[in-house]
Amino acid sequence: MSYRRYRLAQRRKAVGLSQERLAEVVGVDRSTVVRWERAETDPQPWHRPRLATALRVSVEELAELLADVGEPPSRPNERLDYVLKRPGRVDLIAVAYLREQVQRLDEQYERVPSTQLLAETGQLHGQTVFLREHATIGPVRRELAAAVVESATLIGQLVWDASQRRDHSAAIGYFDQAITAAQQTRDVVAEAHAQLRKSYVALYGTGKPAAGLALAHHAAVTSQHDSHVIAGLALLHVGEAHAMLGDTRSCDEALGAAERHFAQIEPHDPAGVLFCPSQHGRLAGSCWLFLGKPGKAEPILDATRQLLTVRRKSTAIVLGNLALASIRQRNIDTAAARLHEAIDVVEQTRGGGGLNVVFAAAQELRPWRNERAVQEVNDRLFTLMIAG
Repeated sequence: MSYRRYRLAQRRKAVGLSQERLAEVVGVDRSTVVRWERAETDPQPWHRPRLATALRVSVEELAELLADVGEPPSRPNERLDYVLKRPGRVDLIAVAYLREQVQRLDEQYERVPSTQLLAETGQLHGQTVFLREHATIGPVRRELAAAVVESATLIGQLVWDASQRRDHSAAIGYFDQAITAAQQTRDVVAEAHAQLRKSYVALYGTGKPAAGLALAHHAAVTSQHDSHVIAGLALLHVGEAHAMLGDTRSCDEALGAAERHFAQIEPHDPAGVLFCPSQHGRLAGSCWLFLGKPGKAEPILDATRQLLTVRRKSTAIVLGNLALASIRQRNIDTAAARLHEAIDVVEQTRGGGGLNVVFAAAQELRPWRNERAVQEVNDRLFTLMIAG
């Protein structure tokens, strides 16, 4: 029987790091991480502070993980079944499994219809909340609180998206739950992420840009010293809120501040997985559309489109906004072609944001509804509504 540091490996997975990514953050080869987890070697003293930071544990807790060398535990899903029947015995292995499953679903969010992820995410969230209510050991309770933050944030996104951005109250309830749990664990990055998600409901759901501006600004301030990714993303939405309110100068300032944060992103940023190079262009293009400058928005959105090599929910939003830019410049054939591309993506992902932008563009095409290119778009949208 081989002896390994199973808890160390579980901790790595729980914070969403592959062996390659952890090696990159700590500054070692992947083979070194493999040997650490196999208990063949120990991290050198100068590696331990960075390793502890990457795993989000103290140096003392890291020492405990390194000292825990043993035989393989029960399969994680079997362990979860066991502790759900005996919740007072919940341990870090079961919690790591829960977090790993939530992260697996989160990774599918951009590519898979939210309706397909909702049931499993809801079950995992319910199990996490249930176990947290019964956990008695401090480190386990802390990990369960972190798991609640992740599952509540994800299910808030899924509920809102699956409802085509109509079920605002349920989404806000989950985001508030995530914010409270993050505050209890003093995880300012997770708190800011949930605040940012809550701002989307105000910006794109309830139509309250001033409220969305306040929430996004709060997220930027909360995360500014801990995650350039979250701070930058929040400032992008601050800029878009200003654009919705017609404030060009403040919008420009926020977009510039976001770009400065993105330029400072480091490999160990705790929200690094949320960053995508296309985000600045996507939001900047949207801002110029809100400010009534489609000619300025179009080249930005077109350049952003080139960065989107994989069909994602955000791809449909970019294509839909490109169609809007074309419509407002009276380029109807180009607009129709871009809407067909956007519909191709929406048919696969069913993203609520993409659907909303596509239907908004179709509304603006009404003056040209008798043209064949527009009729073909409307036929596809009608089919899409029936299929939905």
